[in-house]
Amino acid sequence: MASEAAVSTPAPITSPAQRDYYWLRSFVAGGVAGCCAKSTIAPLDRVKILLQAQNPHYNHLGVFATLRAVPKKEGYLGLYKGNGAMMVRIFPYGAIQFMAFDNYKKLLSKQLGISGHIHRLMAGSMAGMTAVICTYPLDVIRARLAFQVTGEHRYTGIANAFQTIYLKEGGIPGFYRGLTPTIIGMAPYAGFSFFTFGTLKSLGLKHFPELLGRPSSDNPEVLVLKTQVNLLCGGVAGAIAQTISYPLDVARRRMQLGAVLPDSEKCLTLTKTLKYVYHKYGVKKGLYRGLSLNYIRCVPSQAVAFTTYEFMKQFLHLN
Repeated sequence: MASEAAVSTPAPITSPAQRDYYWLRSFVAGGVAGCCAKSTIAPLDRVKILLQAQNPHYNHLGVFATLRAVPKKEGYLGLYKGNGAMMVRIFPYGAIQFMAFDNYKKLLSKQLGISGHIHRLMAGSMAGMTAVICTYPLDVIRARLAFQVTGEHRYTGIANAFQTIYLKEGGIPGFYRGLTPTIIGMAPYAGFSFFTFGTLKSLGLKHFPELLGRPSSDNPEVLVLKTQVNLLCGGVAGAIAQTISYPLDVARRRMQLGAVLPDSEKCLTLTKTLKYVYHKYGVKKGLYRGLSLNYIRCVPSQAVAFTTYEFMKQFLHLN
C-alpha cells in the first residue's frame, strides 16, 4: 500500500471529467478547510486583535480577562465581531493556499528538479504569499471591524468599511497597508507550517504505518494518517510556524488598523512599526503581546485546517 505524502502531490488526472473539475474540487476543499479552522477560533482571533493593537478598552487586561470582558461589554456575539468579513476572506484564502501549494510542489519538483523536504518549505511559502496577495483587502476590512467596540463604531459593516477606506485613506493603496510585513511574515509561517506538517506526516507513515495510518476512504491503495494523528501534526505545525513569525504579525495588525489608532503616524512602515512597538512596549508586552493566546488559537486552527483538508480530499476524490 502506498503512503500519501503530506498534503500530497495530486495523482495524475486522466479522464476529461477529472481534468474539468479537479481544480474546482481542490478549490472547494481548501476553502472549506479554511472556514472550519477560522470558525473554531473566531473568539480568540477577536481578542488577539484587541490586544495586539492595544485597544484602550482592554489594554489593561490579559488574554483570559479580555475573553471574559468582551461578552460583558458587547454581548457574546462581540466575540465574533468581524467574523463575517473573515469568512468572506478565508474561503478564497484557504482555497488558493492549498491549491497553490499542490501546484507549486509540482512546479518545483517537475520543472526545477527540487524535491525532498526543501520543496515543501518553498511551496508552502509561495502558496501562503499568493493567497495573502489575492485576499489582503478583505483581511484589512476584517481587522478594522474586529477592532471596533460596541458604541464606538466607525464602520457599519463590510460594504461601509470598503467605501470609507477607499474614500478617506487614498483609494486602493488604503487596502494594502501592512502588506509588506504580512508577506514577509507569511513566508516563514506558511512555509514552516506546511513543512512541519508534511515532514511529520511522511515520517509517521514511513516508520509507523500500522500505528498511525489507515487506508484512504476514496482510494484504499493510499495510506493516510488517522484523524487524531492529523490533528496532532497540524497543531505542532501551527505552534512552530506562529512562534517564528509572530512579531511580524503584530506589526501587520497595527499597520492595517491605520487611522483607527491614535499613533498611526508612527506605524507607516514595517521597520518603523517594529521599532516603535519595541521601544514603547518592549518584547514581551509589545512584539509578543498576545502570544499565549496565539498558541491557544494556532494549535486548534492548524489542526482543524489540515485535518479538514485531508478529509475533503477524500470526500471529493482528490487522492
